[in-house]
Amino acid sequence: MEHLNMQSMDKVAANVAKIRELFPNCVTERINSEGKLEHAIDFDMLKQELSDHVVDGLQERYQFTWPDKRKAILAANAPINKTLRPCREESVDFDNTENLYIEGDNLEVLKLLQDTYLGKVKMIYIDPPYNTGNDFVYEDDFKQSADEYIDNSGQLDDEGNRLVTNTESNGRFHTDWLNMIYPRLKLAKDLLRDDGVIFISIDDNEQSNLKKICDEIFGESNYITQISWKRKKEISNDSRNVAIQGEYILCYGKLNTRLKLEPLSEKYVDKTYKEPDNVFTLGKWRPVRL
Repeated sequence: MEHLNMQSMDKVAANVAKIRELFPNCVTERINSEGKLEHAIDFDMLKQELSDHVVDGLQERYQFTWPDKRKAILAANAPINKTLRPCREESVDFDNTENLYIEGDNLEVLKLLQDTYLGKVKMIYIDPPYNTGNDFVYEDDFKQSADEYIDNSGQLDDEGNRLVTNTESNGRFHTDWLNMIYPRLKLAKDLLRDDGVIFISIDDNEQSNLKKICDEIFGESNYITQISWKRKKEISNDSRNVAIQGEYILCYGKLNTRLKLEPLSEKYVDKTYKEPDNVFTLGKWRPVRL
């Protein structure tokens, strides 16, 4: 006997699904009146996505947040009055090359690329600062001072008294890094095709935070994998407990991304890598599009 569905279409659930495709960071979790967990719209966050200024408002909900997160969203959405200028004298075969090398602040460049490459990029690989506290060519230390973090995160009352006892928690080491990476990943997502994929290198310092940010921006369902790779062969005492030899590459898709692994040929490995033996320890596999 065929059982009929005696219920009309759930338009609310359908609308939530549509909003989730456009703004995955605006869909959160809540307990409904029946005590069951369900998806719901974070209207404060949705208002922020549709606003050109910082929107106030906070409700208790499951979320990943930090001081100035709303300003990070605003930084991604705010327009800029700049353009790209060709440097013919510094280029090689400018009129015939099919490659682009762009110098500039990467947040501004990502915004300028939106007009031409919105939804057209097959693959993105980024190697952001690891927040290690070391000095590199680009600023790699996004640590706030304790006083800055306490003041910015609302841990002081009007008279300057501390409202939170654990003021030396690790949160102060992450806030500026999160505000740096968040708008850049939001813009990178918009550049990807529906079957596009992004790879992001990271180490232990921000791996967990990067995973949460990517779950929010790309959608948890679009998480593909986390690749662990051996950064060095020698063993050294570079940690309080364990000698760290590896790092990670987080991989996320857009909407219709499917990948598989294809073995690398020994000829390709020998030609491409300075230390082929290190590649062999990783299994000699690379992702390819289905």
